[in-house]
Amino acid sequence: MNKKIARVLSVVPPGTHLVIGGTLVLGAASYIQIAAANHALTGDSRAAVAALWSLIMMLTLGLFFPVEQELTRVVAARAVRGDGVLPVVRRAAAVTFGIIAFFSLAIAVFSGPVARLFLHGQSQLLWAFAAAMAGMGLAFASRGVLAGLGRFNAYGVSLGIDGGLRILLALGLLAAGVHSALAYALVLVAAPLGAVLCTLPAMLRGCRPGPQMRWSELFQNTGLLISSSLLAQVVVNAAVLTTGLLAPLDTDLQVAILNAGVVCRVPLFVFGSLQPTLMTGLSTAATSGDGPGFRKMLVQTCAVVGGLGVLGAVPAVVIGPWLLETFMGAPPVLGSMDLFWFSVGTMFYMLAMVLGQALVAMGRHVLQLAGWAFGTAVLVGVSCIPGPVATRVEVSYFVGSLGTALLLLGLIWRESRRTPRPGAPADAQELGPPAMPRATESL
Repeated sequence: MNKKIARVLSVVPPGTHLVIGGTLVLGAASYIQIAAANHALTGDSRAAVAALWSLIMMLTLGLFFPVEQELTRVVAARAVRGDGVLPVVRRAAAVTFGIIAFFSLAIAVFSGPVARLFLHGQSQLLWAFAAAMAGMGLAFASRGVLAGLGRFNAYGVSLGIDGGLRILLALGLLAAGVHSALAYALVLVAAPLGAVLCTLPAMLRGCRPGPQMRWSELFQNTGLLISSSLLAQVVVNAAVLTTGLLAPLDTDLQVAILNAGVVCRVPLFVFGSLQPTLMTGLSTAATSGDGPGFRKMLVQTCAVVGGLGVLGAVPAVVIGPWLLETFMGAPPVLGSMDLFWFSVGTMFYMLAMVLGQALVAMGRHVLQLAGWAFGTAVLVGVSCIPGPVATRVEVSYFVGSLGTALLLLGLIWRESRRTPRPGAPADAQELGPPAMPRATESL
């Protein structure tokens, strides 16, 4: 048996084991960090940290993950050609710091409304917000370079250090009896910065001088990718923020909504571990012009996602309320039906992700953006319908994800019936397979 396991592991690319391990640690960290804050904090402080967590996840994934993808693509291409990647790293650093500076300025300018609308007036959390954006932005950029250089050992170590620090710091604060919202918020600052510093030497060792690059080399389709990514994160994270706007005084509901959403996104975490293999097949088939192979791979991928959704929904609905109250420390204000809506919403959200990536593989970035824009509009519309706040935000997540998936499916069907436009395979090949995502950070 050991020989069989060793034979299987021997065919896995070097560093993959550490990437998987780091992904698992980072996934566990999300649950432990939220649970620790729930047990230590109460009232407005607990609701403010829940809202801050959602804001940080939404913005950092929406803005910086596409940058990581493009960095991986460009650095990998230069490494294959034997060109140094230092010019790429310099320009990527400039862009990352530019995004960080822009949002830091925006947070400073709109500090009053942001603190009042989302953070229950706790203005001290605004600085943690800006610092967390900086730390996680740098972490995404450094991992993009590491992935492009093929240094997956360091990539996995970065994930593991980030998750490990989140766990140690959150549990340490809880054990020490700390009841400061700012302290728990700063965990999202220290952990990614620690990961960047620990893996910086490995990244710098691969950064040799090389020919200067054009800005277009780094940012082909990046604007469309960032827009799509931001809207996708709005769909998956809107429930907590919308609850805060619709029921600002019901802090228990806000905290419970965050925890219910996280529990029901376990399939999304598992899907993230499978996504690189599934998406590589889609990109390869699209690049080679293999229409039947592309459709077969897309159907198989959707079937896997549907199965994951069902497997995650059953335990979430059956034991979810108990998990929320006992492990996560959430207020007991939600029932099985609430978790059902979150679970089916997550299943259609994963399907929308697959279909959107299929359009990207076909070179139809604009159509992916149209799908997520439509889903976001549907989500906002359903949220505005009168009724119980919990039901509105839960159903809006489900309907927004469903609407996105259906529209993207229709667009794929339409595009597949058309004669392939000249250069489409080249576009897909230029983009390459999607970089390895981390579903834990999509929670």
